[in-house]
Amino acid sequence: MGTESSANQRTPLIMVAGIRAEQVAAAAEAARREDPAGTALVHHDLREVAHGVVRRLVRHGDAERTAVLELAHGCVSCTLREDMLPLLRRLAAEPDVARIVVQLDPALEPETICWALRHVVVDDRPIVDDVDIEAVVTTVDLATWLADATGGEELVERGLGGSADDERTVAQVAVGQVEFADAIVLAGRADDRWKQVRTAAVLTRLTPTAPAMHLDDLGFSRLLGEVPGGARRGAIDGPHGPLLRGQPPLDTDAGVSTVLFEERRPFHPGRLHEAIDVLLDGVVRTRGRVWVASQPDIALWLESAGGGLGVAHGGPWLAALEPDQWADVSPERQVRASLTWDDYYGDRIQELVVIAHEASPRDIVRALRHALLTDDELAAGDQAWASYDDPFVEWHTDPCDADPAENSTSKERT
Repeated sequence: MGTESSANQRTPLIMVAGIRAEQVAAAAEAARREDPAGTALVHHDLREVAHGVVRRLVRHGDAERTAVLELAHGCVSCTLREDMLPLLRRLAAEPDVARIVVQLDPALEPETICWALRHVVVDDRPIVDDVDIEAVVTTVDLATWLADATGGEELVERGLGGSADDERTVAQVAVGQVEFADAIVLAGRADDRWKQVRTAAVLTRLTPTAPAMHLDDLGFSRLLGEVPGGARRGAIDGPHGPLLRGQPPLDTDAGVSTVLFEERRPFHPGRLHEAIDVLLDGVVRTRGRVWVASQPDIALWLESAGGGLGVAHGGPWLAALEPDQWADVSPERQVRASLTWDDYYGDRIQELVVIAHEASPRDIVRALRHALLTDDELAAGDQAWASYDDPFVEWHTDPCDADPAENSTSKERT
């Protein structure tokens, strides 16, 4: 039975992601097969997007339509705005389309697509006016995912880059795809039991509430039926949103551990920069808000995956805002800040979550604590802090070259 798109009745949409294209395709097809007459499957192949070419597939019922799109500016953003988003709106309006399955190219991160669905305006309104994100599903290759998630290989080296200047690593995409997932589809087999257990331990800490099912036994409706009511379902967290979703295990399992680092004094910018290496060796994921002494008014957002790390502007601390500016801050953030408010520092705080698979949690905490201001530095006050050399004035990605400025990349986190 078809679903008419309206303000109160939107077409359900399932997004399937993963770093291995053939496994993503198999999982997406499994979702389509449950109701082939009522399900439209959409896939944009971006392997040639750097040359301005995208291959589009739409499968609905017995019909399969393919098209080669030539984009004036070969990039992922062009593909979304010029074709994918308008296509989803057209499909949602068709009376015989009851569900849409979006099979994402390996270069695409579901968080980015969900942001576009919610915020990019097409014909005067966003696409979520017409579609309802039912679930984000990510496929994980048990044989290779852990190596992908902890390595330093760039997407372009594997032929997966979304554009000629795409500097993302495979780890950043693989980890982001899992972290944003409402459900996981496992594929393949690990080489040994130890790798399988370690992979499971990492997945549980990245997305603790997501049910998992193997591709060989996949029943898509059954898998989606196990997604809890409080699942993300495409919701986007800002830099000041929760760092942990669900209740990930805090104990160590198969050498995989979760480190929660919270401190109520600023980092020395130079020592923090030196300490960053501890987050790039033996660590799967780091996410969090950072307070650097030389930048007292803004929070820095720090995020790593495998051997790649990015630092971005996270917006102002509430303590740096004028009272009349608080009206622009979400009630959730105001409540969260009030719970840890300090009479002197306000909401300024170090909050980092680190998932380590080989690194020692003790070494991570020791290195980060060493980067904090000493008692004498703290007593010197903010005028002295402002004089510190600050490598974080330009938000950048690591590892650094000999000349940090040559490798700095200005980045805004949406």
